[in-house]
Amino acid sequence: MDITDALKSFVATAQTGSFTKGAAQLGISNRLTSKYVAELERRLGIRVFQRTTRRIGLTPAGEELLARAPALLDELELLLSDVSDAAPDISGLIRLSASVTFGELCVAPMLARFAARHPEISVDLRLSDDHVDLASDGLDLAFRIGESARLTVKARKLAMMRPIIAASPGYLDRHGTPATPADLANHACIIDTNRKTPQRWQLDSNGPAFDVTSRFRVNSARAAAELAVAGCGLTFAPRFVLQDHLDSGALRPVLEPHITIETPISIVYLEGQTLPRKIRTLIDFAVADFRDHPLF
Repeated sequence: MDITDALKSFVATAQTGSFTKGAAQLGISNRLTSKYVAELERRLGIRVFQRTTRRIGLTPAGEELLARAPALLDELELLLSDVSDAAPDISGLIRLSASVTFGELCVAPMLARFAARHPEISVDLRLSDDHVDLASDGLDLAFRIGESARLTVKARKLAMMRPIIAASPGYLDRHGTPATPADLANHACIIDTNRKTPQRWQLDSNGPAFDVTSRFRVNSARAAAELAVAGCGLTFAPRFVLQDHLDSGALRPVLEPHITIETPISIVYLEGQTLPRKIRTLIDFAVADFRDHPLF
C-alpha cells in the first residue's frame, strides 16, 4: 500500500465528509478512495471512521490522525515540488471556478494564454454565480469578486475593480444625462439582481446608496449591458463587462467623478494547503496577466 495515497484519501474524506466528495477532490474514483482508507485501517489495526447508512464520522484515533496528517502531507508535497522546480515544465489537471461573466470575459482568455505557455496542463473551468466550496467541490482555485468571508481560504489579489454607470447615446439624447447621483431617481435603471443590493446603487463606500427603479430586472451583467445598448436605460456594471461597448461608442459613461467604490478581485485557495508547483505557477501567471491585460 502507498501510505501517501492512503493518507490523502483519509484526509480528503474527513475534510469533505464523504467518500464521494473526497474522491472528487482527489480526482480518483469513489471505489479507490474507499479501498485506500480500508487499507490504511488494516495497516493501523484501528478504525478511523465511524460509518452509518447516512454519514461518516471520525473515531478518536481518526481525529488524532486528521490533526497531524495534513501537515505531514503538506511538507511532503512542498519537498517534492521544490525538488521538481528544475523540471522543464509543469503538467496535470487544474480545477478552478469563476463567476459566469467574469469567467467568460476575463478568466478564459487568461487561461488560454497560460495553456499556450504550458502545453502539458489541462484545465477544468467551472462557471457559476453560486458561491462554491473549494474542498467539497474538489477545486484547486477559485476567482472571487469581493472580499471572502471564509476563514478557510487564502486570497491573492489580482486587481481592484471600479464599476461604471453607462447608457446609450440615444437614451441620453431622449432623457438627458444625469449630473448628480440624486438624478438616478429620474432615470430608468436596469437592475442586475446578482448585485448584493440590486435596487440600491452604492457609488462611494463612504457615501449613501441611491434607490433606483426600472422596467428591467436581469441576473446577468452582460444582459443588462445589451439592454443598455438597446436604449432601455442606465446600467451599473464592471468595466470589463462594458469595455467593448464603451470603445465602440455604443455606450457612454456617466457620473464617473462620483463613482469611487472599488471591489477586490482575487484568486483563492484552501488555507493550510501547500500548493503544488502547477498551482503556484498559475497563480503567479494570473497576477502578471491581469496586470498586463487590465480590464478594470
